[in-house]
Amino acid sequence: MKNQNKTESFRKLVNINAKVMPSEKVVIVTDTTMLRIAEELASVVKTAGGLVTMCIMEPRSLDGQEPDKTIVTEMLHADLIFTPVSKSITHTKAMQQALSNGARAILMTAYNDDVLLSDALLETDFEKQIPICKSVGDTFTQGNSVRLTSPKGTDLSFSIVGRTANVLTNIPNSGELAPVPDIEVNVVPVTGSANGKLIFDASVPYLGIGILKDDIICDVKDGLITNISGGEQAMFLKEKLASYKDPNCYNIAELGVGLNPCAKLSGNMLDDEGVLGTIHIGIGTSLTLGGEIVAPMHYDLIMWKPTIEVDRVVILKDKKILCYRK
Repeated sequence: MKNQNKTESFRKLVNINAKVMPSEKVVIVTDTTMLRIAEELASVVKTAGGLVTMCIMEPRSLDGQEPDKTIVTEMLHADLIFTPVSKSITHTKAMQQALSNGARAILMTAYNDDVLLSDALLETDFEKQIPICKSVGDTFTQGNSVRLTSPKGTDLSFSIVGRTANVLTNIPNSGELAPVPDIEVNVVPVTGSANGKLIFDASVPYLGIGILKDDIICDVKDGLITNISGGEQAMFLKEKLASYKDPNCYNIAELGVGLNPCAKLSGNMLDDEGVLGTIHIGIGTSLTLGGEIVAPMHYDLIMWKPTIEVDRVVILKDKKILCYRK
């Protein structure tokens, strides 16, 4: 039964999310730790008629490191890219260029059997969530200002004037990416405009931190995190960011809204960032999302029970999406 469900997961990724068409050039970027999943995926893509190129690299030591030049060349000529890799290549120049060339991408960072067998993938009706995603995205794109609050004490305000929301329905069109099974809408704050306090109480699905034992508290001034406090996980994050010796690591790069009703918090990025009833704040690089900042990393920090106001109107409270009307 487990193998049958895994096969169904690959078929869903290929036929529902990616919508692979016969004779499309499909590039699978993987590393030596993810070959089993990459090979199973390739088999299903071939069955759908895709022309597969498998690109294998050594595992990256950090999220956001660029692929090898030969792999980049293949990505730039792809119709569709799958990324079963142990470290994310989402926020890279290679991915940005491939999307600009018209590729669509299915992101599969740190995929394992738990993700393949999750309700977030197997049970979610991705088509049904599209109008909800578009409603949230339109609200951000048409808005000017955002205020984010939470019961734990988060209170952050920033401008989104001129920003276009990224609507990640997980059924990407040309030039779009899909971090399946994460469903989210995100928007980039105007650089330097974020001020207030952030309290994260859900997870940090990077650096091995995972589900949070204690809250991580971040003070924010003029678009940058100025202080991080909390328990052991907070101190680990603080030390890691300091080790980069780059002030752009503290940039408030993204507000992302989780919109997958079947996702559950697990400590895995592609589960956690889509959980309905959470938001995440991305820090570091914003260029790949429509901003201007380049940093050596992009990490997302997740909190429960957000309230979001756009232009002083509540559009989301906990799990209720108030800007969407059937």
